[in-house]
Amino acid sequence: MYSTLDVDIRPGSGLGRFEIVVLTTSRTGASLWSVLDMVRHLHHSFPQVELKYDPDVSSTTPVILHVRPHLDLLFSGKHQRLHTICLRRLRDLNPPVVLRYKDTVLSSTEECLTRVAVRRAFGPTYPGDELRYPGLWFSFEEDAMGEGVKAKAKNGGHGLGDDRVQEVKRVLISLKENDGKSVDALEEVGELPVMAGEIRQAVAKVHHGVTLYFYPASSRPVDVKLGETTAQDLTLDLGPPVRVHYKEDERMSIHAKDSASETLDEPRYELGLILQQPGSPLFQRYKRCNWEIEGEPEDDEDDTPPRKRFFDRFETISHFLSPRDPPPSMHLDRTDEEEDIVLPGATSRLRVVYGYDGIILEVSESSQVLSVTLF
Repeated sequence: MYSTLDVDIRPGSGLGRFEIVVLTTSRTGASLWSVLDMVRHLHHSFPQVELKYDPDVSSTTPVILHVRPHLDLLFSGKHQRLHTICLRRLRDLNPPVVLRYKDTVLSSTEECLTRVAVRRAFGPTYPGDELRYPGLWFSFEEDAMGEGVKAKAKNGGHGLGDDRVQEVKRVLISLKENDGKSVDALEEVGELPVMAGEIRQAVAKVHHGVTLYFYPASSRPVDVKLGETTAQDLTLDLGPPVRVHYKEDERMSIHAKDSASETLDEPRYELGLILQQPGSPLFQRYKRCNWEIEGEPEDDEDDTPPRKRFFDRFETISHFLSPRDPPPSMHLDRTDEEEDIVLPGATSRLRVVYGYDGIILEVSESSQVLSVTLF
């Protein structure tokens, strides 16, 4: 028996522990990585979690985190930011739900949330089958959205007698624009206070390094240069790392043309950009990084050199990096060293690694570039 899910509504902002708009630094972040990390540490409160996504275009399509049995969290496709929260099955007792607004209990095991109770708590709103407020939406459908005609037929019509006691089936909290209107569920999340200090964009330049751009957009970018930037420099610019990894695996040296020339004392500089893609072995190890690969400018006056982006297919990026010669490739299975990783399908484990002059791409079977390594 799990403890009661006791949550409070904050229209346009959040529900319980889950925040869409964070106004203080002590609150939980709104990225998919942060929310999953929080849920993982609170497995007694959220024991069952399911991730839903489109495996063919998971780099750009929304992701739904289903926290059984009451919560659905919708994250934007490109930036993987919490966009909409849906609370459902309010009368399910496994576990029971207590829903609050300010100091008022709206729904509990003893209190059923009805249309009239919503009006008493939030006041009048615009006409429609659902009750919609800025950043908040009460639905009388169990699952389907916007099917008010079916709801009327199912409930025998909205007469004056039964309309007031109609039971709320779902509560949705979403972002709202400055004019108070809710943001479309498929739109990307705009710049919010919670994003301050996080990477907005990473622009990779072969043989040079990576330029990191941060939120807010007015922040100073940071250049990470191959063979020049030190660990101390990064600590000063980015702060202390969450984790430190030491390169101790030398198995790739077997492929060197001259094994004798590979010594442990020889310095080697690498930079990696990882795409946080559901279904891949590296998922949830890193936050989503929206990277771009920048080419050489056409001339000295070219202020906008050509770029390829993380959502471009491998074939497009490969032609951009090497228009003529096909690159050499190797097969990589990242689950070889991780016995506990279980992926959706056996073929999804296999990755192909393509090597170019100064850059390596790790590619999935759906032609999605999962990671970029500069050297």
